[in-house]
Amino acid sequence: MKELQELKEQFEKYLYGQIPDKSPENLYLPIKYILKNGGKRIRPLLVLLATKTFDEDINKALPAAAAIETFHNFTLIHDDIMDKALIRRGKPTVHQKWDENIAILSGDTMLVWAYKMLENYDAEIYKNLSALLNQTAIEVCEGQQMDMDFENRKEVSIDEYIKMIRLKTAVLLGTSLQFGAIVSRAGNENMKLFYDFGVQLGLAFQIQDDYLDVYGETTHFGKKIGGDIIDRKKTFLYINALQKANQNDKNRLSYLYDNQEVNNDELIDEVMMFYEKYHIARLTKKQINSYTTAALQALDLMTISNQEKSFWKEFALYLMHRSK
Repeated sequence: MKELQELKEQFEKYLYGQIPDKSPENLYLPIKYILKNGGKRIRPLLVLLATKTFDEDINKALPAAAAIETFHNFTLIHDDIMDKALIRRGKPTVHQKWDENIAILSGDTMLVWAYKMLENYDAEIYKNLSALLNQTAIEVCEGQQMDMDFENRKEVSIDEYIKMIRLKTAVLLGTSLQFGAIVSRAGNENMKLFYDFGVQLGLAFQIQDDYLDVYGETTHFGKKIGGDIIDRKKTFLYINALQKANQNDKNRLSYLYDNQEVNNDELIDEVMMFYEKYHIARLTKKQINSYTTAALQALDLMTISNQEKSFWKEFALYLMHRSK
C-alpha cells in the first residue's frame, strides 16, 4: 500500500528530528540506535491513519504517534534484557551493544520522553492520552509478567494465553488507534470501537505470528522457522496440541520441551508431527479468522463513511494476509 509507505516516511522524518542529540552519549545513543533500527512502524501508522479517518490534518497526530513508537521501543529494550535476547531486527540488542545498566536507563528515559511528547496537546486531549497510556503501560507490564511466569509452568490454559497476548501485545494496537481518535476528537463511541477493533486485530496478529513461526517463510522477521519451538515457547499452537494430545503424546511433548538436550532439528520435526496429528494448523487459522471477524464487526459499528470502512477492512486484511 503506497499510502502506508508515504506515511511511514513522513513519520520517521518527524521522529528522527525529535531524538535528543546531546550528552551523555551513553544515554542518548542507545535511544537513537533502537529508534533508527528499522521496524514496521505499525503502531504509529495506526495513530496517523485513525486521525486521518476523522481529520485530514495528520500533522497534529505526529507527537502522539512518536509517543506510541517510543513507548513500544522502550518495552522492547526491557523485554530483550529479560529474555537475554542477542538480536533485535537483525542487529545486536541495546544491552548487548552497550550493557544492561545503560539499556535500563536509556529505556527509562524513553518512557518519560514518550509522556513528554504528549505535552504538545491541549489540556483535555493531554489528559485523555496520558490516562490511556497509563492504563496501557500497566497492562503491558502485566502481560510481560504473565509471559515470564508461563516459562516456569508445565501447562498454560488457552484462556490464560489469550489474556497474556491481549495485555502484552493487543492492547497497544487498540491504544494506538484510540490515540488517533482522541487527537481528532472523534467522539467516545468511535474511540471505544476503534480500540476494540485494534485489540481484536492484535489478538489475530499475535496468533498469526505463532502460526508463521512454524508454517511461514524462513525469512519471516529474520527468524528461522521453528524458532519458538527451539525456545520452548508456549505458543497458541503448542498449548492446543498439549491439550488435545492423548496421554502418551502429551508426555512426549512435555519431555521435548523440558529436555534441553534434544537436538533442535529433531525437536522441530517431532513437535510439528504432533501439530499435524492434531490438526493444529487448521485450528489456529480458524482462531485467527475468528478474531479478524470480530475486529471487522467493531469496524462496521463505527459512524464513519463506507469509504473509510472499506479502507480499514482492506488494511486489516493486508496485515493478516502477510506471509512475513
